[in-house]
Amino acid sequence: MSLYTIKHDYKITKSNREKLHGHSTYLLWFTGLSGSGKSTLANLVEIALHEKGISTCILDGDNIRQGINKDLSFSPEDRTENIRRIAEISNLMLNAGLLTLAAFVSPYIKDREGVKQIVGADNFVEIYVNTSIEECERRDVKGLYKKAKKGEIKNMTGISAPYEAPVNPDLEVVTDGHSIEENVKIILEFITKKLK
Repeated sequence: MSLYTIKHDYKITKSNREKLHGHSTYLLWFTGLSGSGKSTLANLVEIALHEKGISTCILDGDNIRQGINKDLSFSPEDRTENIRRIAEISNLMLNAGLLTLAAFVSPYIKDREGVKQIVGADNFVEIYVNTSIEECERRDVKGLYKKAKKGEIKNMTGISAPYEAPVNPDLEVVTDGHSIEENVKIILEFITKKLK
């Protein structure tokens, strides 16, 4: 933190903004392997919430890395910084009164715990998109697994870099053998109860 900055406290608070929007705010953190279906599920959940009049914002790994985090690599240190920055952005979205959906591999438990600390445990909902590596490789929309196995991509989660699955997520959806519609329904039912 800079020695030359001070925190400003403004009159309009998160609570004021939640009241204006007519709902409470949460960070729905979708974690899982590349190709697990995080972004697809987050997108469909956001559409359904939007149709219900819920003010939302979605953050996605690929999009964030094309902008604010384009200076970061996939080294363990840069992955941690990537997630830290996303947590700070998410915190701004929550304070704006937006239910925020974040779809990130976020392979390390300590980094996801760091997100929870930044946004507050009461605001954080960890959704584990549990998909087998075999299914992720079968989907491989971006061709990342093939490239990683050829050695063209270093630090590929699930291949040459670890993925630490959540030990006790708030919600776990299994995509192997379950339809997207089934999993969207599970997530919507879970979050709708929290919004009441």
